[in-house]
Amino acid sequence: MIELADLTKHYGSKKAVDHLTFSVRPGVVTGFLGPNGAGKSTTMRMMLDLDNPTSGTVRIDGKHYRDLKEPLKYIGALLDAKAMHGGRSAYNNLLCLAQSNRIPERRVGEVLDLVGLTAVARKKSKGFSLGMGQRLGIASALLGDPEILMFDEPVNGLDPEGIHWIRNLMKKLASEGRTIFVSSHLMSEMALTADHLIVIGQGRLLADTSMADFIHENSRSYVRLRSPQQERLRDVLHGEGLTAVEAGGGVLEVDGTTTERLGELAAAHGITLHELSSQRASLEEAFMQMTAGAVEYHSHGTDIHGMVGPGDEPGPRWGESYERGA
Repeated sequence: MIELADLTKHYGSKKAVDHLTFSVRPGVVTGFLGPNGAGKSTTMRMMLDLDNPTSGTVRIDGKHYRDLKEPLKYIGALLDAKAMHGGRSAYNNLLCLAQSNRIPERRVGEVLDLVGLTAVARKKSKGFSLGMGQRLGIASALLGDPEILMFDEPVNGLDPEGIHWIRNLMKKLASEGRTIFVSSHLMSEMALTADHLIVIGQGRLLADTSMADFIHENSRSYVRLRSPQQERLRDVLHGEGLTAVEAGGGVLEVDGTTTERLGELAAAHGITLHELSSQRASLEEAFMQMTAGAVEYHSHGTDIHGMVGPGDEPGPRWGESYERGA
C-alpha cells in the first residue's frame, strides 16, 4: 500500500502539490488523473524520494522509500523510460539493477521474455524505438517481482498489441493482490484499465473514488428516444412529469428515468419506437467536467498547423515497431 499524508511541495512561490492525502490500495488498478501542471509527476517523484516534500510524508508499506532495503523488491516504477543507460544492452541495463538489489540473474531473462524483448536483449538501448524503451522500462519495474508497481504513461509509444498487453498485465497483477498505480492522459485507455481513480488539480485532491462513481457523479446520464410519433410521445412523457429535450434528427433525450419505464410507457400508448437507448458519459467527459476549474493552461481556438500549445504534451507516436511490435 502507498499512503500519502498531507504531502506538499513548493518550488519557490509555486505550490506544485498542496496537502495531498490519499491511499493506494492493493488488489485494484488505481488511476492517477489530472490536467497538465496538476502535480502528478511531482507527486510520483516524491513517492520514490526523487524529490523531497516541503511537508508531509509518503509511506510504502509503512516505510519511507529511502528506508527500504533492496527497494526493487518492494516497489517497481516506470517514470521515465529514457532513464536507461543508452550505451548498455537491454540485458546489462537490467543486470546492473538486479545486482544492486540482490535479485538473481535468471530474473533478467524472465522479465525480458515477459515484455517481448528477448530478441533484442543484447542490443544497446540507445537504438531502441520509443515503444521498445517503454517495454524495457516496464521490465525494470517488474524485475524485483514487487508487490507495488507505479507506471507513468505506460502506453506511450506502444502499438495496439502492446497497449492491449500492458492493460491486461496491470489487471492481472492487481488480481494477484498487488498495488497498481498508473498515471495517463489517455482517458479511453484509463477507462478500460482502472478500477479506482485519484484525481488532482493544481496540486489539490479533487476525487478519490471508484471509476463508476466518478463518471456517475460528474456527468449526465439520459435515455435517447426516436419515434415517428414524436409529438404524441412528447405528450405522453409530459403527462408522466418527464421532460424531453429535442436533440435533432427526431431524437428526444429524457433525464431522470430508465429505458424500462420509457419502453413500457410507449407500449402502453401504442407508440412505435425506432430507438430506445441508455446514454452514459465517457470518462473523458466526466474528467473535463470535474477539472474545468483546475486547468492551468487553456487553449483558445484551433491551430490549423497542429502546433502544440503551452503546457500541452505531444501524444504518443503511433505504430512504432520492431520484431514483435513496439
